[in-house]
Amino acid sequence: MTQRELIPHLFRTEFRKITAVLCKYFGIRNIQVAEDIASETFLLAADTWTYKGIPDNPTAWLYTVARNKAKNHLHRQKIFSEKIAAEIKHSSPVTEELEINLSEQNITDSQLQMLFAICHPSLPAGAQIGLALRILCGFGIDEIAGAFLSNRETINKRLYRAKEKLRQEKIQIELPGKAEINERLDAVLTTLYLLFSEGYYSETDNNLLREDLCAEAMRLTYMLIESQQTNLPKVNALYSLMCFHSSRFPARKNENGEIILYHDQDESLWNQELIDRGVYFLREA
Repeated sequence: MTQRELIPHLFRTEFRKITAVLCKYFGIRNIQVAEDIASETFLLAADTWTYKGIPDNPTAWLYTVARNKAKNHLHRQKIFSEKIAAEIKHSSPVTEELEINLSEQNITDSQLQMLFAICHPSLPAGAQIGLALRILCGFGIDEIAGAFLSNRETINKRLYRAKEKLRQEKIQIELPGKAEINERLDAVLTTLYLLFSEGYYSETDNNLLREDLCAEAMRLTYMLIESQQTNLPKVNALYSLMCFHSSRFPARKNENGEIILYHDQDESLWNQELIDRGVYFLREA
């Protein structure tokens, strides 16, 4: 894979992971800081790899750079805090840095916890989907604007308002307790269903089907299944539904990109593997 192909691919797969971990680390009030550090990491990769070549382990390179940038940010904040403390003669010690954990398990945990945070009932559904696309799916602002048939300025304002709401409500990036998780899960599943629907009946760039949106909704839903705390019947049922719908993607459009209705589809084009997967998770539900 060439550099031109690799960086966009890694941006889609790794931006969300880095952002979720840093959001959890810095707290909900610093979502923009986490996004900025993740973005700066990829900008540095594009610049450095052009001249020095692609490293042996590009993902590890990205994680190292992101970790160092995060620590540099904390160091600058610490110096600033100490100066302010000295000026006001405040003697409380500055909190020591914690290790920024970019292990596979912590990445998964952070994404799951972030999913519940951005699907908080205080946010409207459109804002929840927008944040999910940006933070958990690695979509750019233009892509999100396309998904909502909107423009860049409107989406930026919507995301800004959503982030401000999360700050004001002081939402924690964590899984709800057992007593609350079932109630909060409904909002999460609704967001994922709407995200899948955005792709299933898309009008973006005259493209009636956005398989990438559907795939991200399925990835996040499966992440809930993999967690013991959220592996519940209704989660399995939603994932099953997504599998059944996705199995017909190859038969849903003709050569002109027009939608083919269910009864007119060529069943031989349906994806049997996804149908079997849907049956399995329906039984689990």
